[in-house]
Amino acid sequence: MNDSIKPTDSELEILQHIWEFGPSTVRQINEALSAKREIGYTTTLKLMQIMASKGILVVDKSERTHIYQAVLKQEETQQQLVDQFLEAAFGGSAKKLVMQVLGNKKPGKRELEEIKVLIAKLEGGES
Repeated sequence: MNDSIKPTDSELEILQHIWEFGPSTVRQINEALSAKREIGYTTTLKLMQIMASKGILVVDKSERTHIYQAVLKQEETQQQLVDQFLEAAFGGSAKKLVMQVLGNKKPGKRELEEIKVLIAKLEGGES
């Protein structure tokens, strides 16, 4: 992810939808956002146009209904945001972050198993 591109919370909400469902129209995004909170179509359109101008989205205008697609990759974006948050909120300490997260929300059995597998890989030097 380009270090100069930092999506806002509203932009991340749109990106989450596109990452999950693939290229989408403004109407599709607006309907998804409206299910969570009241937001007008023109507000969604403007947000997506801004995202396109910032290089976060690309728009295919070859059809009557424009299709927006994410430029930013989900994993890269999440990694950069976590790195920024880790540094700003926890002084770069992964231990402090993990302890806080696990203290705030008890993971389910499956999540705990996945965490154990990840720890085992890290201890074994695998990546």
